[in-house]
Amino acid sequence: MALTSLGASALAPQAAATPTPAQVVLADEDEGADCPVPEPPSTSTPRLPDPFTRIDGTRITSREDWRCRRAEIKELAERSIYGQKPAPPQSVSGTVSSTSITVNVSDQGRSASFSASVSLPSGSGPFPAVVVLGGFGADTTTIRDSGAAVISFDPLSVGREGTPRNNKQGAFYSLYGAQSGTGLLVAWSWGVSRIIDVIEQSGGNVLRADATGVTGCSRYGKGALAAGAFDQRIALTMPIESGTAGVPILRGVAGESGAQPPSSAYGEQPWLGDAFSAYQGNTGGLPVDMHEVVAMVAPRGLFIMENPHVDWLGARSGSVAALGGAEVYKALGEGGNISYWSDVSDGTHCAVRDEWRAPLQQHIQEFLHGSGEAQGTFRIAPSKAGDLAEWRDWGTPTLT
Repeated sequence: MALTSLGASALAPQAAATPTPAQVVLADEDEGADCPVPEPPSTSTPRLPDPFTRIDGTRITSREDWRCRRAEIKELAERSIYGQKPAPPQSVSGTVSSTSITVNVSDQGRSASFSASVSLPSGSGPFPAVVVLGGFGADTTTIRDSGAAVISFDPLSVGREGTPRNNKQGAFYSLYGAQSGTGLLVAWSWGVSRIIDVIEQSGGNVLRADATGVTGCSRYGKGALAAGAFDQRIALTMPIESGTAGVPILRGVAGESGAQPPSSAYGEQPWLGDAFSAYQGNTGGLPVDMHEVVAMVAPRGLFIMENPHVDWLGARSGSVAALGGAEVYKALGEGGNISYWSDVSDGTHCAVRDEWRAPLQQHIQEFLHGSGEAQGTFRIAPSKAGDLAEWRDWGTPTLT
């Protein structure tokens, strides 16, 4: 990965780049797009599904096998939890400047547009960037001080909250229908992907196309995880206090004292896909769980931040998901690329915390600047420490 040169000189004004609309290549976003995915058998188990066992019952044995196994997990997650993320649209165009990004999308005879603001760090670019969903809970000062731009993205512009499931609103649903079964989290993820499309087309004068991260807190932490899981161009994913429908295993929050029940998360907003209705009271019937969504990010950078002081957030189940996903990272030989941190003193929801500042800087240096070394730190709060052994009956293979 090429390193970004960060000088001390003041940034000269940047002219917006205006590319012509271009076809997005699915393989850029999803490397396993060509993998066949068979219909899964109907099963129910209180234990976490084995991320290393294919739908046909055979186990993967090599690192190359993970590409198509990940494609199976993605498809199952879409069918049962999120709803489908459409293939890249027919055309995407837009502009990138030192202050903003505009996105214009056309697909299936329909068009939609949205925008995001940009805040650059000091020095000379082009810069890596972190897309911040929702505008709160993320330590944007540390992100910029680490030499990365902040892209402030309002997810509600592509998928509005407060709408009924049969009349969803926003840019995503303008293209794919107000009655789409796809939930808001994937709609938000789609929006991040389209921002990356425009950065890729812009010529790299302001922002680097090969060094994008994503973060967000609370419901936007749910969206940040979905964005990182579904788009393999994202180099660093950093969900914060994401709660039910985010990092925590759904089988766990269903029985974790004080955690938001899956049925509540399904009913609060149309975050999850409509198909999750069948599982909101029967999480044991899910063919996947969130440890496998965590694993979908592998082997890319992943820094999970959780708050153990708010029971509603299900941090014990979050630690189990992180530990389960980390087994995939280890099997791929990239155990240093996943970190989890819930051992924090401040219990305020979506607070900017001193404990996370140094690891945040380290992750930006490693995964967005290409310097330094991944730490693979796990700091689990003793009060919310889950035990992966209680949830799995599968082992971790040595992948060749």
